[in-house]
Amino acid sequence: MSAQRYVMKFGGTSVGSPEAIRRTASILKRWHQEGHEVVGVVSAMRGVTDQLIQAATSAAQGDAQAPTRLREAIWERHVSAIRELLGADGQPVLDFIAQELESFSNLCAAIAVLGEVTPRAMDLISSLGERFSAHMVAAVLRADGVSSAAVMADEVVITDDTFGAANPLLDVTTRRVQEKIVPLLRKRILPVVTGFLGATPEGYVTTLGRGGSDYTAAILGYALDADEVWIWTDVDGVLTADPRIVPDARTLPRISYTEAAEMAYFGARVLHPKTVQPAVMKGIPLRIVNTFNPDAPGTLIVEEPVVEDHTVKAVTMIPRVALVTVEGRGMLGVPGVAARVFETVAREGVSVLMISQSSSEQSICFLVEEAAGDRVVRALEQTFERELAQQHIDRIWAEKDVVIIAAVGAGMRHTPGVAARLFGALGERRINVLSIAQGGSEYNLSLVVAEQDAHEAVRAIHAAFELGRRPQEQRE
Repeated sequence: MSAQRYVMKFGGTSVGSPEAIRRTASILKRWHQEGHEVVGVVSAMRGVTDQLIQAATSAAQGDAQAPTRLREAIWERHVSAIRELLGADGQPVLDFIAQELESFSNLCAAIAVLGEVTPRAMDLISSLGERFSAHMVAAVLRADGVSSAAVMADEVVITDDTFGAANPLLDVTTRRVQEKIVPLLRKRILPVVTGFLGATPEGYVTTLGRGGSDYTAAILGYALDADEVWIWTDVDGVLTADPRIVPDARTLPRISYTEAAEMAYFGARVLHPKTVQPAVMKGIPLRIVNTFNPDAPGTLIVEEPVVEDHTVKAVTMIPRVALVTVEGRGMLGVPGVAARVFETVAREGVSVLMISQSSSEQSICFLVEEAAGDRVVRALEQTFERELAQQHIDRIWAEKDVVIIAAVGAGMRHTPGVAARLFGALGERRINVLSIAQGGSEYNLSLVVAEQDAHEAVRAIHAAFELGRRPQEQRE
């Protein structure tokens, strides 16, 4: 195989212990030594980001002991790993971590005085774990004879100032990557880049949202014109369902960007929902592979959907949602009701996960995160106070303990009978469907069921479309 340019991202479990870090380094070394240009992207050790966030939050709440306690826990965990991996050669990495944790303590002290933690300060604090991991992995590679350098993403990934969920500025990021990372590759140096974080043009550290290391890898793939972006995780690829719910769930060998995005949106542990965007823009394949089973082929995510013998490819779910309904006979034929509903939700800063409206226009229902349900209802009651008083709208309420189930697959497009087969399977198991929606793309069919029925619904749909069988084994 001719030399390729790969960006390989490793998640928290892939750097979560000395043994996992060794395995990650060996994977990077293997592909580097085969003559490929390889860029590593690493997350924080599993759980470290949560500890950093907890420390900052506790400081803002006046708890002076928690930041110190959590700092010591983070320090001891990294010291233990570095000593096991590098021995005395790990002292430069320990010095770096000690310096960063000193700055962390000073920042927590300032937060305690102010009594609040700003989004900008939280981004700076929550990005520390990735910095530690990048230095550790690069040092392990060097100790194993591979020229490697840790690269802080705030030097190359430039974003807007939406702290906590920043958006990359791809043009300037590409220039920075070409200036900083490409020269390393030309010298056969393997860069290990911090995932999750970036910086504004002014240099303020930002983060890309939880799970954002996947996004970092795709951004770097875009900027480098990579041949593929590999997401190394703790599963063998994208599965047809959550194996904790469906024991016979299998790995999908190949899916499209659109299918992957639908699965990620509807709760599958596939990718950070934004990850596919830079890849789609340049047509870069993504590969989901298992750090702990590196010889497994994984799942390849490509531009064009792969039409197999079956229609549905996977069943996913979003738990902990609320079904909000606006209902009233006075809504019939009145223009602007839906606009006012969703303008109100937007003002509350709440994302709508799914929408359904009766053809009679007498009700609109939509799904939001469960924690936002009551707040959305109160806001809508204020917006429609006059209509409620005049009984043009009968009531507005939120139904809790419900779950969105989504059947996803490019084969659903223009295929008759999919809905009948799906709802027939649910009907046989006496599962009541509360709401239904299907996008115009026909890549998913979404429905809402009671939380107590969710797992059985997933199993029923998975069995109805025989997703546990390989395509050539399936019957139509």
